[in-house]
Amino acid sequence: REMNNFTSVTIFFLTGFSDVREIQILHAVLFLLIYLAAVLGNVLIITLTSKDHRLHTPMYFFLKNLSFLDLCLISITVPKSIANSLAHHNIFSFLSCVSQVFFFILSATTEVSVLTVISYDCYVAICHPLRYEVLMSHGACVQMAASSWVSGVLTAILHAASTFSIPVCGSPEVHQFFCDVPQLLSFACSYNTVELVVIGLSLMLDFGCFVFIDISYIHIFSTILRIPSREGRCRAFSTCLPHLTVVTLFLFSGVFAYLRPLPESPSPLDLLVSVFCTMVPPTTNPVIYSLRNKDMKMALKKLLKSRHCPSN
Repeated sequence: REMNNFTSVTIFFLTGFSDVREIQILHAVLFLLIYLAAVLGNVLIITLTSKDHRLHTPMYFFLKNLSFLDLCLISITVPKSIANSLAHHNIFSFLSCVSQVFFFILSATTEVSVLTVISYDCYVAICHPLRYEVLMSHGACVQMAASSWVSGVLTAILHAASTFSIPVCGSPEVHQFFCDVPQLLSFACSYNTVELVVIGLSLMLDFGCFVFIDISYIHIFSTILRIPSREGRCRAFSTCLPHLTVVTLFLFSGVFAYLRPLPESPSPLDLLVSVFCTMVPPTTNPVIYSLRNKDMKMALKKLLKSRHCPSN
């Protein structure tokens, strides 16, 4: 097989879901509906947590970051896929692919870090309530959020640089609806040391976050079970269960999508897993966080009331 570097590849061919025109249009319509739902939900959370002063707390500060990341995560892949399907166009330029890989990894890695910080916020709120104001001060929250974003940027730079520097063999045909790293790595004739080190560091970072979240929730649940009143236990569980649901959904979908070996031949399961990983968490997170959240419901009612009855 002919060996080249990714830098010598000028275009990629994304096979997408089907070559049948009707299925392409159906895919575009379904993706558009899901995308609009995700945008509406996450923009609403960002708006509510910004405008309502009662939501200017550490938990909602990080929730705002999470919603922004979800918005980025789904916007990086879905609009381009919709446009390609409607235009019957499956060619991706080299720079477009590099940009998509960079911003996708940036958003996903930062989201893992933010979810870890939210678990720490829950831990402090329930296990150390008297020290909450000190441990979760505004300065501490800004530092934790900034560290999450910096880790995402550094990981994205390393991944993008190492992925697109490996020697590749054969035609650059990506069996996905976006430039997915596992699919790009499947072109590799051999892996260089840098790429293996970057993959190893990413796995260590994700595993470290997973262990930290697990330890936090072991302490959280042991503390909750010692709360004497049933009402107190229910309130504590209602605070933490939405976050635990989001973490489980995001991490397990990511693990299933990126840690399992690629099949020898293209499989519809690969596309379904990628759809689940890139679209389900950003769409469901706003619902999970706001469905049983009284503060969010009150903020929404206040916002709707101010729209209908503006002050003179």
